[in-house]
Amino acid sequence: MNKEEFLQAVKYDEKGLVPVIAQDYHSKKVRMLAYMNEEALTKTLETGKVHYYSRSRQELWLKGETSSHYQYLKGIAVDCDGDTLLMQIEQAGGISCHTGNSSCFYTELKEDLPKAKQEVMKMENNQMLAELFTTIMERKENPQEGSYTNYLMDKGLNKILKKVGEECTEVIIAAKDNDNKELVFEVADLMYHLTVMMAVKGISWDDVAIELQQRK
Repeated sequence: MNKEEFLQAVKYDEKGLVPVIAQDYHSKKVRMLAYMNEEALTKTLETGKVHYYSRSRQELWLKGETSSHYQYLKGIAVDCDGDTLLMQIEQAGGISCHTGNSSCFYTELKEDLPKAKQEVMKMENNQMLAELFTTIMERKENPQEGSYTNYLMDKGLNKILKKVGEECTEVIIAAKDNDNKELVFEVADLMYHLTVMMAVKGISWDDVAIELQQRK
């Protein structure tokens, strides 16, 4: 739909607000939840910089105006009921939360998930690469001491490319030796190092998926 049709499709609540989920364009992780009124949405579409409406201050709010952590609009969609927006954004500085975290959703449940849920996750193996990419982007934005991912990124692209080449060779050797257990292990290593390389180069598995779909 065009811009006018999109604006008409949005349904605001009794206070004139609509909730907005901000999702990182590259890693696909949810960075924050905020609200927009009609003016904030219009300014966002006009300028490309994300504007929200602050319920506490009761005023329009340009994200990053004081911190310089601007959010740049890369895509936007409205849900089937018209009462929630999903934005794809590029986050300047890698920080979305006022606490200094990359995402407002940094408080996680650490207990194991129920077994039934784990089985569902295994079945959804098409999401594994996306989840791996998200984790690697998290390490890129929030380095952790002792992280192998951060070690590779600190060493630079040449080191990462060397590891990709080594893992390619090891995949070939495992396949030639008819050792499927070792082959699975080496393929996993290769996919990991490929994902690190992609994160450094600014492309995601979604980009690869789109390219593969075009080849059907």
